[in-house]
Amino acid sequence: MIKFGKQVVKFRIPILIASFLLLIPSLFGYVTTRINYDILSYLPKDIETMKGQDILLEEFGTGAFSVCVVSGMEDKEISVLEGKLKDVEHVKDVLWYGAIADISVPMEILPQDLKETLKNAETGSSLLIITFDTSMSADETLEAVEEIRGLTDRQCLLSGMSAVVTDIKKICNSEAIIYVVIAAGLSALVLALTMDSYLIPVIFLLSIGMAILYNLGTNKISGEISFITQALAAVLQLAVTMDYSIFLWHSYEENQERYPDDKHRAMAHAISQTVSSVVGSSITTIAGFLAMCFMTFTLGKDLGVVMAKGVVFGVIGCVTILPSMILVMDKWLEKTKHKPVIPDLGKTGKFVTKFYPVFILIFVVVIGPMFYAQSHNQVYYDLMGTLPEELESVAAGNALEKEYNMGATHVVLADSSLSEKEAYQMEKEMQNVKGVKLALGLDAVTGPLVPDEMVSDDIRKILDNGKYQMIYVMSEYKTGSDEVNEQCDALREIIKRYDKTAMLIGEAPCTQDLITITDRDFKIVNVVSIAFIFLIIAVVLKSISLPVILVAVIEFAIFINMGIPYYTKTVLPFIASIVIGTIQLGATVDYAILMTNRYKRERSKGAKKREAVITALNSSLQSIVVSALSFFAATFGVAVYSSIDMISSLCMLLARGAIISLFVVAFILPALFMVFDKMIIHTSIGFKPKNK
Repeated sequence: MIKFGKQVVKFRIPILIASFLLLIPSLFGYVTTRINYDILSYLPKDIETMKGQDILLEEFGTGAFSVCVVSGMEDKEISVLEGKLKDVEHVKDVLWYGAIADISVPMEILPQDLKETLKNAETGSSLLIITFDTSMSADETLEAVEEIRGLTDRQCLLSGMSAVVTDIKKICNSEAIIYVVIAAGLSALVLALTMDSYLIPVIFLLSIGMAILYNLGTNKISGEISFITQALAAVLQLAVTMDYSIFLWHSYEENQERYPDDKHRAMAHAISQTVSSVVGSSITTIAGFLAMCFMTFTLGKDLGVVMAKGVVFGVIGCVTILPSMILVMDKWLEKTKHKPVIPDLGKTGKFVTKFYPVFILIFVVVIGPMFYAQSHNQVYYDLMGTLPEELESVAAGNALEKEYNMGATHVVLADSSLSEKEAYQMEKEMQNVKGVKLALGLDAVTGPLVPDEMVSDDIRKILDNGKYQMIYVMSEYKTGSDEVNEQCDALREIIKRYDKTAMLIGEAPCTQDLITITDRDFKIVNVVSIAFIFLIIAVVLKSISLPVILVAVIEFAIFINMGIPYYTKTVLPFIASIVIGTIQLGATVDYAILMTNRYKRERSKGAKKREAVITALNSSLQSIVVSALSFFAATFGVAVYSSIDMISSLCMLLARGAIISLFVVAFILPALFMVFDKMIIHTSIGFKPKNK
């Protein structure tokens, strides 16, 4: 690798010119990559709920719908509003009392359930079901939602997934850049205090920032990425790949002591050493991210591929762009040198090895309760419940709940060939399911007192296209709740008895599928990520026992991190249990590998067990502390700032995970080395001193 290092040093100026020129297409790719704000769209396409969504769009021309609460308007005014709504591009139909029958028809003759659902006599508000001819999270649907909101000045509150997605998009567009600024600023502050130069953090951030832009720019190849990936990618790439820059800088300083009169030679050797070390450790991080590609919920693949790609760009940038910048900025770096504020950690090794039985006892006592806690956390699946109260979609949901005692709205697709008697009986049975307010099909619209000729042809076309009939089911329960999931099961049982091909679709049934699928994905991803990293450690360290010890140590840190919310009664986003374990394992196992490599080197030189552990801990602890604090700073600031709980919670867990991993590697891992030293030596290659 020394030849590669010499070539980088030789061509440092062309490398910098090329790297800056590559920012132009990367910036174009970043700006033009579509962002997907709909989490449910990442469900497998072959499940019934997703197939039903496609049928709804193909057969009825309806890809999405929103329930709208209209307040402070007379029926005649709502009739005028209906016309305006229909003029909005991509609004297909508007279903309300005035559309069902002429407004001259008295409300008294409509079915009682229908009257109570469509109009609140106390507040005077009315309900409208607005359907769109584009899918739930299509750009056209989101634009239509914005236009509808502009028509009535908050007198028309839109609920439903499309409205929620619109609000999430607004927040992300306003906060995404600030996430990066906060992460970079706090990380730079930590590095400025813990490194020996005030300028080097700026160079680190510039180099990593370029790698981040390359990564985000190449997302254009996939066409789109999720808003979670968009929000976290830059922050995570910064936090995860900062280690590599720190390693290069420390290696460069060590080699300057070896070659005090030749900085170019020192850098060539630093690059060579960094490539050898960083490539090995980065493979574990990449493996952790790629494990998420095994999820059937494809949001994992979306985040996993982007982050694995980001680590690759980070490594390349670390051994090409960063050393070139350091050499070019060498004079200014020398002028900004200072003493790091981190105190001397040289006595830590003696302390840990002296009291190692205490740390083993802590490990044994804590692991059980934390393992139980992390597997019994409360999680949420309803996005709306965690958004700021002032958002219009949240206000609409609250109005539906308060004024109409309504939560989710489902859609039943059934065969049009069902007899009137069967269809009527099916609707009646659905109506009697606990928590169902109304089953709004063609039979519910007509009722026994409404003559057929009074039902408009438009309504007939909305609810029955000759091949399928559509029934809206209004529920009292919130999406993602146990009650609504039980309700969905009961409704499926009823509709399947009358029509085996009937489907229950909508946000709540999709979320129920999401719960089932992600629960299975969590187990798969955990097994795959542990297996990947276990094998990589076994190959890199040439050991059978060390992969078990190192993975056990980081899994212990993950158990603590994910177990804390159980005892603090914190409800986590559903994606946390899948993503955090994988990322924390892949990103912080490097701390353990760094210490293990030094422990191995000392033992191979003939050092005794205690001496080798002390040296390994003392020599690697400062690098681990700087890396962990940088990771913490980059993610903690975003956690505090973000108003989207899913992003805030994920970043807080990552920040806490970095610190927990730091302490576990600093205190538990050396203690395990002390206990299992003999086993490690006899089950690993390269630990025994070589014969002279």
